[in-house]
Amino acid sequence: MEKNNILKNYSGLLWLLAGITVGSIVGLIFGKRVESIKPLGDIFLNLLFTAVIPLVFFAVSSAIANIDRTKKLGRLLTVMVLVFLATILISAILTLAATWLFPIHQQLGSATMPTEPEKIQSFGEQMTQLLTVSEFFEIGSRKNMLALIIFSVLVGFSTLYADKEGEGFKKFLVSGNEVMKKLIILIMKLGPIGLGSYFAYQVGVFGPQLFGTYAKALSLYYGVGAFYFIVFFTLYAFVAGGFKAIKVFWKNNIVPSLTSIGTCSSIATIPANLEGTTKMGVPAYITNVTIPLGSTLHKDGSSISSIIKIAVVFAIFGKDLVHVDTIILALGITVLVSIVEGGIPNGGYIGELLMISAYQLPPEALPPAMIIGTLVDPMATLLNATGDNVAAMLIARFTEGKNWMENKDLSS
Repeated sequence: MEKNNILKNYSGLLWLLAGITVGSIVGLIFGKRVESIKPLGDIFLNLLFTAVIPLVFFAVSSAIANIDRTKKLGRLLTVMVLVFLATILISAILTLAATWLFPIHQQLGSATMPTEPEKIQSFGEQMTQLLTVSEFFEIGSRKNMLALIIFSVLVGFSTLYADKEGEGFKKFLVSGNEVMKKLIILIMKLGPIGLGSYFAYQVGVFGPQLFGTYAKALSLYYGVGAFYFIVFFTLYAFVAGGFKAIKVFWKNNIVPSLTSIGTCSSIATIPANLEGTTKMGVPAYITNVTIPLGSTLHKDGSSISSIIKIAVVFAIFGKDLVHVDTIILALGITVLVSIVEGGIPNGGYIGELLMISAYQLPPEALPPAMIIGTLVDPMATLLNATGDNVAAMLIARFTEGKNWMENKDLSS
């Protein structure tokens, strides 16, 4: 029964891997002749591009509109946000350093995809274009993803503060969110065919050296992920409560870790995390807020994969991830990806669209990023889910004081 459950939870991943594998074989056998099946991949991407705009609007707006304003947890929420942001940025900076030490672009040689000539703009013009649009209809373009997110946040808060008068609109947002989530799930049924076709096209046209890029990217991700999981989670636990906290954290993080890998879902790991953090001695009011919100807003694994995806796409398109403005934008995208992904099926793809929009890359940049996201999903889920537990310990440290563990029974 357990075996069947694992197969069921990973069925989507296995189908995508099957599609990618078949596409790779077809590309190797037929070479450039596979260009004829590229439209299958284009159809899949066009459906995804079309559906993702209303999905983001409804998901973000409905989440904010349903915040409970009666909870007086200002200090807790402030500390929680700061801890979440700090760990997300630390994991992103660590990954950036890893991409500089082990550059992915060396695997590609001269086989890079051409990009359109870039228009030179001032920093202010770039920020204005990235954050806003001049006409309402432009908010519906995938090229203006960040502007859409900001607009959705404002609509959500407006609905929240409209109180009873906005109740009908709030129900509309919630209903729209559920409908769009189902639509994305339906579209992703075509994922194995769409990604398989694109992978066949890439391998056939750009050569098997692409395998070196993906292999190195995956090795880099799993290497950085394992290092972050063992070393930095231990460091965070130490900051939270010294050597005693390290022992308590790892003792009670085993079940959540196995649950996250077995279910491949941060949401499904919430019960195990709640039980684990309780045994770690984290106060109930912190646990009951941090773990559910963390499953949506706190994604260290997604932070690492975001940087890896950017590095891979930059390698394929012959760009360098070394300029200050490029790095700052990458960190900003990473923070947004970690927030946007939560609670949305295949939410990582929305982050990838945001990356393409921010760096003004062509649609062909999406499949490589999607493939990387698919292949790193197990490790990403492990880091995303169990990172909430050590974050809860840090939050307890900064809200309850350095002796927060002293009055807790941690013998269980």
